[in-house]
Amino acid sequence: MPGVKRPRGATAIRGQQSPLAQLTLPTIAVKRGHVAIGLVAVGCIAVALGLSGDDAATVAEAPVVTDTLTEAVAAEPIPAAPVDTFAEPTAPAQPPWIEETVRSGDNLSLIFERAGYTKRDVHRVVTEPEHGKGLARIHPGQTIAFQAGEDGGLASVKFVKSQLETVVYRLENDSFVSEIQTRQTDIVQSTASGVITSSLFMAGQEAGLSQTTIMEMANIFGGVIDFVGDPRKGDTMNLVFQEHQLDGVKYDDGDIIAASYNNQGKLYTAYRYVDSNGDAGYYNEKGVSMRKAFLLAPVDFTRISSNFNPRRIHPIYKTARPHRGTDYAAPTGTPVYAAGDGRVRKAGYSKANGNYVFIQHGEQFETKYLHLHKRRAKTGQRVSQGQVIGTVGSTGAATGPHLHYEFLMNGVHRNPRTIHKKLPKAKSLPAAEMPRFLAAIEPAAQQLAQLQADTDTQLALAGANPDRG
Repeated sequence: MPGVKRPRGATAIRGQQSPLAQLTLPTIAVKRGHVAIGLVAVGCIAVALGLSGDDAATVAEAPVVTDTLTEAVAAEPIPAAPVDTFAEPTAPAQPPWIEETVRSGDNLSLIFERAGYTKRDVHRVVTEPEHGKGLARIHPGQTIAFQAGEDGGLASVKFVKSQLETVVYRLENDSFVSEIQTRQTDIVQSTASGVITSSLFMAGQEAGLSQTTIMEMANIFGGVIDFVGDPRKGDTMNLVFQEHQLDGVKYDDGDIIAASYNNQGKLYTAYRYVDSNGDAGYYNEKGVSMRKAFLLAPVDFTRISSNFNPRRIHPIYKTARPHRGTDYAAPTGTPVYAAGDGRVRKAGYSKANGNYVFIQHGEQFETKYLHLHKRRAKTGQRVSQGQVIGTVGSTGAATGPHLHYEFLMNGVHRNPRTIHKKLPKAKSLPAAEMPRFLAAIEPAAQQLAQLQADTDTQLALAGANPDRG
């Protein structure tokens, strides 16, 4: 059988030797049932050597002397060598990926050079494949990996744009082609509850909410609650919200599904609803839109760390001036929002107002924002509610950073906190839409009710046991 090594034995005859003694015979492993074959083989050898019948018989009768190892091997059957007819050749190992991290001030030529490749390689990867130009838009912290071919030349480039998107460039038929590889996040629903002890922002952080989610909640209730002046110690909030996760780890914030805020015993609720036209919005339990014509507070409250003060005394002038407007003390650079949709009537600088922006909202209403550090809106520009139009500063007649906000109706200054009651009512869902709306929000409404009940129980227990942590 090919590939099988047969054991060899050696006859050992000492002293006077006949011609037969000079013959070295092969050791033949004889299996039961094949003795005749072994004898025939011996006979054939004798004939081949031209021996007489007697000599041949002597050969047949002569014992074969072997060493112990040979006998042991000969006693064992010789296994057939395994032959795998269908075995496939092992694929050669792929060359490793060599990763380079984009550094500040880097360009593609520098990155390719660090990896051992040329400007010609850069040109080919950028110009030949469909998505090559995207490789030219790189940012610090991103990863670009390289893989060499069998000849040592560039074979593949992998551009990791984000955790969700990677672009691979491969050399195929002497030309680079590209492929975009994407991943999808998992959407997970979560809940959170908080009790106000200092500010909504602090309560939200203690409940494990991100600043983005806290701001989104403030935007939802921004037409009915002034989160700078309204919150009081003991107020409660509850949220049902989504998170985007990747491999079980939070990747990004998702939508708020439902939220409630109990402000001194008055409960406000809001539910996210996608109507039959596919438009998403937030509505209270009666189907009334939470989006009002104006925000009660046009400043990012998350940057305001002062405790509750219903009158918000100005930190510099030490007076409250509700007859002309409202002052919001906040750090320099705090974003200032347009209170409502409108057009910038005037934006500029004066000695008294500093940097200012005046916005006209229809024919009746106007809002003014004074002492801005920077203006981010120009005269004549259309702006939408919640759009950043500037940042808090201390320009003009101000010795400390704050926003001075004014609200005018038909040219007369009004208190922005009370004028909202005289504004047109918010849009409501059509009656025909209500059954669909109520059915859609029912699960979230039950969750909110349970969260509120749990929060009330905890507050009751804390009140009965003030020493509890």
